[in-house]
This record gives sequence, structure tokens and C-alpha cells, in this order.
Amino acid sequence: MANPIDRDERHPTVQTRVWIEEHSWLHLLFKSPRNTSPKFRFPDLLSACVSLAMSSDDSRRRLVEYLVTQLTLRDPGTERRSCDIWPAQFDQLLQTHRAPWNRFPNPMFELDHLTTACVAVAMTLPDGEAAVLRQARTNLLARSRTNGPTAN
Repeated sequence: MANPIDRDERHPTVQTRVWIEEHSWLHLLFKSPRNTSPKFRFPDLLSACVSLAMSSDDSRRRLVEYLVTQLTLRDPGTERRSCDIWPAQFDQLLQTHRAPWNRFPNPMFELDHLTTACVAVAMTLPDGEAAVLRQARTNLLARSRTNGPTAN
């Protein structure tokens, strides 16, 4: 008889990097008492930040503004942490990476810059923790509709 829940089954994620300060905020959110039922893991939290940062023209403007005015002033040798992200949000990052504002003759920001900026945008939202957790739920629902049930 097949087990209805296969804990060894893993859905594909993509690995990216986040600068240490923003990663620390994600870690605090992961450990937060607000992160329950279900407890979202890093791919969910990071993907939610990306979704929020890409959700409107204003959010995308804040993302670019953060990159240009804040991240460029930080030490480029700043430590980064590896983080997994869901493929749908990684595709959003790739589209942003290819945006006209990130092409010659403008300076080019790398994927870890964009990922970090998405977290920074989420951090600045009013009640950013709650917004990220709400978006994680929305993303989970969208994935379940796209990928079908996760159990056998």
C-alpha cells in the first residue's frame, strides 16, 4: 500500500543568494510566532518577498530605488547566504534582470542584488512580516492549482 504522504518527494526549487542583513530578517520571520499553520520555510518566504516586490509599478520602482541608493553603497564583499526560491518567482527575477533599466549603458545588477532588494522592499512595507506571510499563502495556493496535489 502506497503511503499517502511521501516525505521524500521534493518539488524543485532554484538556489539563489541573499545578502546577510536581509537573510537575517528572513530568518527572524521564519522563527516568528506569526509563522504558523503552516510554518513557511525559506523558499516560501523569499518567494513571497519577490512576489510582493514585483506586484506593482510602485513596488518595482522601490526595488530599483533601493538598488541604486542603498545597495550600491554597501560593501560589495558583503557576505551572502544561499536560499532556495520557487521557480515561478525565480522567473520573475530573471525577467527583472533582463529589464531595460538593468541593461547597457546602465549598471548591471546581478540576481543576488535583485533578490536582496526584494527582501528589502518587503521589510519596508507596513507590517511587512504579515504581508510576507499572506503572500506566502497566496503563492502556496497558486502552486497547488498549477502543480496539482502534492500527495500521492
